[in-house]
Amino acid sequence: MTAAGRRVFLAALAAVFVSAGAPAPAQQLGLTQSPILTVESDRLYGQSAFGQRVAREIEAESAVLAAENRRIEAELIAEERDLTDRRSQMDAQAFRTLADAFDEKVREIRRTQDAKARDLARKRDADRVAFLQVAAPVLEQLMREAGASIILERASVLLSANETDITDLAIERINDAIGDGANLTPEGQD
Repeated sequence: MTAAGRRVFLAALAAVFVSAGAPAPAQQLGLTQSPILTVESDRLYGQSAFGQRVAREIEAESAVLAAENRRIEAELIAEERDLTDRRSQMDAQAFRTLADAFDEKVREIRRTQDAKARDLARKRDADRVAFLQVAAPVLEQLMREAGASIILERASVLLSANETDITDLAIERINDAIGDGANLTPEGQD
């Protein structure tokens, strides 16, 4: 995940729990009772059915984009080779005009393909935020059951008891609640 994507995800996570209010008394035996819980957000997302579905989709879209880039590259190499071969039969000005047009075409293609790659990165980050939105009720319920008032990112905690890490339980419950999320339409997504 990009640093920007991680910041967005963690900010959204914090916003969800600030709005969650005070925890209810503990309701489940076996869940550690603690005012503070921890979660590994990368693992929570990456090992959830939702995160795995998104990863497969992004990987497939990336493969299509990579194949498209390879095809375009082969076409441009052939076009450049043809232009180079015709150079000796053209006057300098005519060649320069064609070479400049080719260079502009290459720049435009690069801009277009770079935009597609950025769109994929934005989609990946937006899907992470969407995951948090649909997973928030499950995480809030875990907080209430543990009597917790906050869930912290485990990587940001210097030292904690392993029992406060709810990542595995959260993955299990989120998978039960939303599956892979393919049938969900979170707010803000088309």
